[in-house]
Amino acid sequence: MRTTVTLDPDADARVRALMKERGLTFKQAINAAIVEGAPRREAESIATPTFAMGRERVDLDRALALSGALEDDELVRKMRLGK
Repeated sequence: MRTTVTLDPDADARVRALMKERGLTFKQAINAAIVEGAPRREAESIATPTFAMGRERVDLDRALALSGALEDDELVRKMRLGK
């Protein structure tokens, strides 16, 4: 992105010192100053409530078998209806 920035004399002096100190271009020094000077926002902590729902009614380790059984039941139902 290109833009025009008017720097105060003290800000210009700091950018020029950063350029000399680190061997940076003006653009690199401005970007470094902004990134290093901008405070990082910490992620907001989020609490998600949990609820006890008891034991599972279906063995979830056998999800594919359950899916197959449900599909078979649906096919039988459709055959009985002549679909």
